[in-house]
Amino acid sequence: MITQDSIEALKARLDIVDVVGSYIELKRAGSSFKAPCPFHDEKSPSFTVNPSRQKYHCFGCGAGGDSINFVMEYEKLSYPEAIEKLAASTNFTLHYTDDTKQKKRSNLLETLNDWYQKLLEQNKTAMTYLHDRGIYASSIERFGIGYAPTSPETLRFLEQRKLSTPEAIEQGAIGRGEEGRLFARFIERITFPIHSTSGAIVGFGGRTITGHQAKYVNSSQSAIFNKSRLLYAYHLAREAIYRRREIIVTEGYLDVVMLHQAGFTHAVATLGTALTAEHLPLLRKGEPKIFLAYDGDKAGRAAAFKASKLLSSSGFDGGVILFEGGLDPADMIKNGQIEQLNALLHRPIPFIEFVITEMISVYDLQDPKAKETALHESIAFLKTLAPLSQEEYRPYVASRIPGTSPAMIRLGSTQTANAKPISFSNYDNWELGLIKTILERPHITDSLLDFIDTSMLLYHASEFEAALQGKTNDPQLSALMMDTRIHSFEGDDGLKAELITFLTAHYNRELKKITTQNTVSFDQKSYLIRQFRDKIERLKRGELVPLT
Repeated sequence: MITQDSIEALKARLDIVDVVGSYIELKRAGSSFKAPCPFHDEKSPSFTVNPSRQKYHCFGCGAGGDSINFVMEYEKLSYPEAIEKLAASTNFTLHYTDDTKQKKRSNLLETLNDWYQKLLEQNKTAMTYLHDRGIYASSIERFGIGYAPTSPETLRFLEQRKLSTPEAIEQGAIGRGEEGRLFARFIERITFPIHSTSGAIVGFGGRTITGHQAKYVNSSQSAIFNKSRLLYAYHLAREAIYRRREIIVTEGYLDVVMLHQAGFTHAVATLGTALTAEHLPLLRKGEPKIFLAYDGDKAGRAAAFKASKLLSSSGFDGGVILFEGGLDPADMIKNGQIEQLNALLHRPIPFIEFVITEMISVYDLQDPKAKETALHESIAFLKTLAPLSQEEYRPYVASRIPGTSPAMIRLGSTQTANAKPISFSNYDNWELGLIKTILERPHITDSLLDFIDTSMLLYHASEFEAALQGKTNDPQLSALMMDTRIHSFEGDDGLKAELITFLTAHYNRELKKITTQNTVSFDQKSYLIRQFRDKIERLKRGELVPLT
């Protein structure tokens, strides 16, 4: 059995927001986070994650617990299995009550990687290839690049080091054929260790230099390796991503190595697979702009198109950079074209424009039927976007399809200028202005919720909650965006001034209520009075005060 001390030490290392956020997208709501519950179907998010208590709870189905409970429920694992999975992903060594069955966290992949790195130094062909690609020795060391030899050599190494065969199979280092014969998964390939977000090696990517049929291969799916939830070099790029609020996503490991080498340390790569919805929780961290740096060939454009549709409909900002003429970022850096590369990266094609252009380009716009189909497909795409984006890109669609006017692009849920606006049961200009500001500037939501939450709004709490949850097709929100009587707050200074005015009035109301309340103890009442008075004084000094 795993010792209780070991379990408690693991729990102390875990952050429930990171654990849950690696499986589902979380959005900040005050001091907590919200999402649609992954354990039952629902339209309105009732699943909350509380970082201060390190707990999650669903008000819909009642599911709840800590990080271990979440992994158990989501992955359908037993309690020990969930603990061991979390320990492996965080590079943590567990201890067991029975010393004879002591199962320390395996360092099999780290041991293999150390060996691969030593073999690379001895392999002139592999080293020549890397140097010819322009990769420095410092980059080889930083990224832990190595070389995997023949299958018998790898099997012999594992045997000599007395490394567990079942673990080697489980972690994707070796496989077992139909007749039970063991084989190494990486044979005569340059290896690129792949890390979890915490920095633990969870697998490898390998590039052939001896003409194997597959140019690149990756570790097989395992308990610790899911290529749809990992990004190559994210653990190295994370600090730069958070600092710059930008992330470059490429298609190749060498592109990432060369970009980092040239100073673009916010670059990562997908693991030989298309960008999927499972990548979004990781991409959402730090709320960066996403730049897709893909090849300009047919396959690259198709991958960029699919990813751009996913990212734009999910509310991400950013764009696409396509590399034409057979070049890629690594080639440009090797050729000394860093200034040209930098210029390209600063002129991305916005996701929505790219999707619309690519969507329409496959149709013969001289054919009336094809033109109609292109229009319908473009409208269907626009309907996946936020209301403001729908309106902004109606003219763009019209400009791409000859003979089409914006008036012909009817989006259904979006209110047109002549439509009768939906009336609100109550009408508070300030609250609606705040909601409109959130809809127009969704990137401010996280910081805004440090100071205000739904309970503070007197008239439009439901609309405020819908805006926070990104329900851009909500009829009330669509009507609000079209209502010219309501103005959003201009700039950060304007928003701050409006918040100070609102919060001062709110805390004065709360102070008045608590002074006349008889249902709380004297000590509790005194404490709350001091808290509210302190907040009011700080607001009067022009300082925004957090909720807690």
